[in-house]
Amino acid sequence: MSKKHPIVAVTGASGAGTTVVEKAFREIFHRQGIKAAFVHGDAFQKYNYEDMCRHMAQAEANGHPVSCYGPDLNDFARLETLFREYSATGTGTCRQYVTADNAAAFQLPVGSFSSWQPLPSDTDLLFYEGLHGGVVAQTWTRRKVTDESILRGEYDRRRVRVNKGVNAAQYVDLLIAVAPAINLEWIQKIHNDHRCRRQPHDVVVNTIMERLRDYIHFIVPQFSISDIIFQRMPVVDTSDPFVARDVPTESESVIVVSFREPKKYNFPYFLKRINGSYMTRPATMLIPGGEMRHALDVICAPMIEACCGK
Repeated sequence: MSKKHPIVAVTGASGAGTTVVEKAFREIFHRQGIKAAFVHGDAFQKYNYEDMCRHMAQAEANGHPVSCYGPDLNDFARLETLFREYSATGTGTCRQYVTADNAAAFQLPVGSFSSWQPLPSDTDLLFYEGLHGGVVAQTWTRRKVTDESILRGEYDRRRVRVNKGVNAAQYVDLLIAVAPAINLEWIQKIHNDHRCRRQPHDVVVNTIMERLRDYIHFIVPQFSISDIIFQRMPVVDTSDPFVARDVPTESESVIVVSFREPKKYNFPYFLKRINGSYMTRPATMLIPGGEMRHALDVICAPMIEACCGK
């Protein structure tokens, strides 16, 4: 990890469980006296909630549905800019998405954004939690094409898509992914949206189906470059996630922990500290479902302390 201005990012799909990882890191930071700048991925959405709903409805009416996973609704370039600026200077510009928890503090309606503000200049690291902490993607914008370019035969339309590369991952010092088995992820999504957002079952299922393409292109590629991946696997029947009545509990799950560069880690120490854990491959460890937060502490706390400990 960078000694100067490190960035830790936790990434995963909606409902995967990234907030659990954030809570574990908050405990680590508090215990070690580390001041972190917390950044959440929804701050980089292009639209507030009402505008996003209108944009999505219009896109669906035009036969081209969009999702919260892709560049249609997210400003990948601005996220990359923040990571680049923080890694170089220890600060940057961000905002917050207004939720029911912070609406009173901002005195703004839920679903809107606070204003863009500089991050504090005296933080020890930046911590990101959201969908795109390790995004490496090709995004597109539309530009107007000149008549001369059309006459030269370079384009056959008045407006074309221009390829722009985004690589936020290159600035991240520690990238952690939360990637449950896909059926479990869908079960969690269905139950969460039904319970918290009061959305009908068929609406949530339709949302899952519409997100699949963007999930494959913008979420899955982050897992192959993550330093550590926590993948929760149910040990009960989840073969049909659309009829599952309950979300499998921690005791009904195991967690596969994968390490991209295993030589960096002290596995004998991990196995001694994490009850019920064992190695399944040279770079893969299996732990009980209820040990995830403890495992995060055992695995990540020494890395954070070595980087920014006080």
